[in-house]
Amino acid sequence: MTKGVSEGESGVADRLPVLCIVGPTATGKSELGVKVAKAVGGEVISADSMQVYRGMDIGTAKLTPSEMDGVKHHLIDVVDPDQPFSVAAWAERARDVVDGLHRQGRLPVVVGGTGLYIRALTDDLDFANQPGSTWVRERWLAFAEAHGPLALHQELERRDPDSARRLHPHDIRRIVRALEVYELSRKRLSSSYEWEPRTGRYDCALFGLHMERQALYRRVEARIDRMVERGLCEEVRALLAKGYGRSLTSMQAIGYKEMAAYLEGEISFEEAVARIKQATRRFVKRQLSWFRRDPRIQWLQVNADGRLPDVAFQRILQAAREAAAGIPSLRRE
Repeated sequence: MTKGVSEGESGVADRLPVLCIVGPTATGKSELGVKVAKAVGGEVISADSMQVYRGMDIGTAKLTPSEMDGVKHHLIDVVDPDQPFSVAAWAERARDVVDGLHRQGRLPVVVGGTGLYIRALTDDLDFANQPGSTWVRERWLAFAEAHGPLALHQELERRDPDSARRLHPHDIRRIVRALEVYELSRKRLSSSYEWEPRTGRYDCALFGLHMERQALYRRVEARIDRMVERGLCEEVRALLAKGYGRSLTSMQAIGYKEMAAYLEGEISFEEAVARIKQATRRFVKRQLSWFRRDPRIQWLQVNADGRLPDVAFQRILQAAREAAAGIPSLRRE
């Protein structure tokens, strides 16, 4: 499923650099990305599968213009919440942005916690050759509507346990995709991925942020409290009022589905907030499990108070400077 540029076809010297900052939510990736990009004259590419949606700002923790501090950010607010958007679409756009920044002599700084987006860019994952059938897809979507996302996830678990463990029970679109591939080819979608890192078209340096688990959970809960204070409930109310239904992939995001359930009288406000915190803690575990499978990631320990020690910052800053120095600048020609 991957198609990489082999070193025989394109040696290391021919591959232009990309810096990636990855890791679980609430570790300070976005803020670090701004600091690093600003220091080397780079630009940030968001690798977050929910920040692509317009109007979903608070619950996806998008940086404000002032927090971006003059650093240009790409692949945020790409589509409306009811528009389909796949990892393949993200990868295609990301490569266009990366190539454009290289032509300008700027370092692409890819920042995010969506592991498949990161691997799509670093390893040139190719999704074009997977089989597909509108009829099969629509039948599974109808099943999900009739029986709910948990029943759909159980169907996948019976057929492709590895993919089921990797996918959130409410990620209907990707679960349906895995079921579709299995039904049409009798192959597990997970078996089509080559998880061993391989050489892609870019020379990628990957840095991961992590911190002590309980400290991270406390930061997660504090972050959700701030989202609520900033108006997460009102944001979800506005989306529902615009006709963005709860069955949309975008509205299945953590924070949105729980608040939508509260707004439609299914649970209390307090229960909605508690569910958001629980779901986010589980999401953090899945993110850590994903990224720890990649031996290329250089891990940086974040303090319990959320600060990155200066020695760690200098380490990633030095890597960014070396990477930026390897990009031929058209401005100097």
